[in-house]
Amino acid sequence: MFQKILIANRGEIACRIIDTCQRMGVSTIAVFSDADRAARHVSMADEAVHLGGPAPADSYLRGEAIIAAAAATGAQAIHPGYGFLSENPDFVEAVEAAGLVFIGPSSRAIRAMGLKDAAKRVMEEAGVPVVPGYHGANQDPGHLAQQAERIGYPVLIKAVAGGGGKGMRRVDDPKDFADALASARSEARTAFGNPDVLIEKYVLQPRHIEVQVFGDGHRAVHLFERDCSLQRRHQKVIEEAPAPGMTPEIRKVMGAAAVRAAEAIGYAGAGTIEFIVDGSEGLREDRFWFMEMNTRLQVEHPVTEAITGIDLVEWQLRVASGEPLPARQDALTISGHAFEARLYAEDVPAGFLPATGRLARLAFPQGARIETGVRQGDTISPYYDPMIAKIVTHGPTRAVALRALESALVDTEVAGSVTNLDFLIALTRHDGFRAGQVDTGLIARDLDDLVAAAEPDPAARVLAVIGLAGLADPQARGGATLWQPLRRTIAWDGGQAVLEVLGPGRARVSLDNQPHEVRWQGDRWWVDDALRRNRIVTHDAGVSVFGGRTVHLVPRDPLARDAAAAGGDALTLSPMPGLVKSVHVSVGQPVRTGDRLAVLEAMKMEHALTAARDGIVAEVLAAEGQQVEAGAALIRLEEEAS
Repeated sequence: MFQKILIANRGEIACRIIDTCQRMGVSTIAVFSDADRAARHVSMADEAVHLGGPAPADSYLRGEAIIAAAAATGAQAIHPGYGFLSENPDFVEAVEAAGLVFIGPSSRAIRAMGLKDAAKRVMEEAGVPVVPGYHGANQDPGHLAQQAERIGYPVLIKAVAGGGGKGMRRVDDPKDFADALASARSEARTAFGNPDVLIEKYVLQPRHIEVQVFGDGHRAVHLFERDCSLQRRHQKVIEEAPAPGMTPEIRKVMGAAAVRAAEAIGYAGAGTIEFIVDGSEGLREDRFWFMEMNTRLQVEHPVTEAITGIDLVEWQLRVASGEPLPARQDALTISGHAFEARLYAEDVPAGFLPATGRLARLAFPQGARIETGVRQGDTISPYYDPMIAKIVTHGPTRAVALRALESALVDTEVAGSVTNLDFLIALTRHDGFRAGQVDTGLIARDLDDLVAAAEPDPAARVLAVIGLAGLADPQARGGATLWQPLRRTIAWDGGQAVLEVLGPGRARVSLDNQPHEVRWQGDRWWVDDALRRNRIVTHDAGVSVFGGRTVHLVPRDPLARDAAAAGGDALTLSPMPGLVKSVHVSVGQPVRTGDRLAVLEAMKMEHALTAARDGIVAEVLAAEGQQVEAGAALIRLEEEAS
C-alpha cells in the first residue's frame, strides 16, 4: 500500500479521497490554485502545493506542475479524482514516465474510450449493443446532415470528446441542424479542444442507466447499476441505485455487457459503462445500448457504495498498489436503496444559470452522507463547477430512502447564493418520480410545475420579516413587548412589510396588502393559526427561513442603486461572471424579442443572451474575448422609430 499520494483535484472529490486515505493511514498532498488557498481540501490534507492562477489552465490542468509537486513531496502515486486531467492519456503517460503510479486505468484504456466514435466501434467488436448513429471521421456539415436524415429525426449531436452535457444538442427538425451543429462544435472546441461530433438516434423515452465496473487490468466485475435519468440540460440532478423496475434477469444481461466492455480494453480501476435505455415498454433485454464509458470514478459513486458497502476509493488504492480485485462477482450483493442529490449554486428560474456568492450559512442534517468541498464562509468561485454538496441517503426500500432524501434536503440550510435546494425538494415530491416513473425528459416536461412548487410560500416570507425585525431572537422578543403596540416598516431588497407587535408572543405582518397573524412559543411558530416547521436563521447576509421552501431576505441598503430602474429591459446584463465568447449584433441593427445578442462562457458552459424586447441596438458595451463581472451591461437597446 502507498505511504503518500498526491490528489490532482479540488473540491468535494479531493475531500472524499482524503477521507479514505486518512482511514487507511495514507498521507495526502493537496494542490491548489490562487482561488483555493483557503479551501477545505487544502486544510484536510497533510501537505499542500500551490499550482498557479485560478483558471484551470493555470493550475489544475498543469500536468507538469502537478507531477513536479508529487516528486518534490515524495508522493508515490497520483489520484486524479474526476474532471481536469482524470481522463487525459498523455498525463497518465507523463505520470508513469516520472516513476509514479497513476491511480486509474492505463493510457491505452483511456484512449480506447476517450473518443465516443472510436469507443462505439470497440464496443461493437466486444458484442456490446450500441445506439444507431454515425461515428465516422467525415466532419463535413453537409455529410453530417445527410447522416442525420439517414438515421431519422430526432437526432442527438454529441462531441466525440465530450462529457457533462457539453457539445451536445438535440435536433428535431432538419432546418435546425446547421445551427445546432455550429453551436455544438463551438462549445466542444472550447471545452475539449476538439470540435468533432457524432450523430445518434435520439431515443424518445430514454432512461440513463449506468453500470459501475471495476477491473485489475485482467478481469473485471460490476457493482450493479445506477439510474441517472433525472437530468436537466444533460446534467444529472438526482441519481439512485438500484434502478427502478430493474429485474435480476435484465441486471445480469446489462452487467455482463458492462464487464465485457471493461475486459475488452484491459481496464484497471473504477469505471462506468453508461447505457441509454428505451423505457417506453419497461426495461427489456433488447432495449439498452452503450452510450459511453467514463474511465474514472463517477460523481455519483456514493450511491453504489451505499448499497454495496464497498469503499470504491479504497479499492482504487489497493488495485493501483498491485493487489488483485478485492472481490469476486458472486460475493457482491445489493442492500437496500440509495439516492444522491446534487446541491448547486444556480438560479433555477433563470434557466439553471450557475451562480457565485459567499456561503453566509451552510449547515447539513445528521443522518445523511454529505460530500462537500466547501464550508460556511467559503465563496463559490466562477472558475469551477458550482456544486456545493452531494446529499446521499440510504434505506431498506426505495420509498424509505426517498423520504430520507426529502427530509435531509428540507433540513439543509444554505444562504449567500441562490441554489437549487427548493427545486430538489420539489423533485422528491414529484408523483411520477416517487412512483419510479423516470426518464431523461421528466424535468423538461414538468419544469414549470417544479419551479412553481419551489417558490416561497407567503407564510415563509412572513417569518422572514419576523427575522429581519429581530424577533427570532428570544431576547429581542422580550424587549419589544415592553412598548405595545409597536408598529414599523421592515424593508429589504425587493420589498417591504408593516410589522405590529401585539403583545407577548404575538405580532401582525402586513405583506402584499394582506395581514397575517403570527404567534410563537420558543422556536415554534404559527402563521394564521397554522403551525409552521420552519427555521429562522440570521446571518451576515440577512435572514433566511428554512424548512420546506426557502426564503432569503437581505436588508435594504439605502445607498444601493437600482440597476433595473436605471436600465430596464433596454439593457442586457451579464447574469454571472464570465467570458464574452461572441457578439452577434452591431450598432444600428434591429432585433426582435428572443434574438441572440451575445454568448457568454461561464462555469464551463455557453449561455446565449437574448433580447428582452424589440428594438434597435444603440450600444455594444462588450467585445468578444472580454472578461465581465455579474451585472455588467453588455448591450443597450433603444426603441424602434414609430
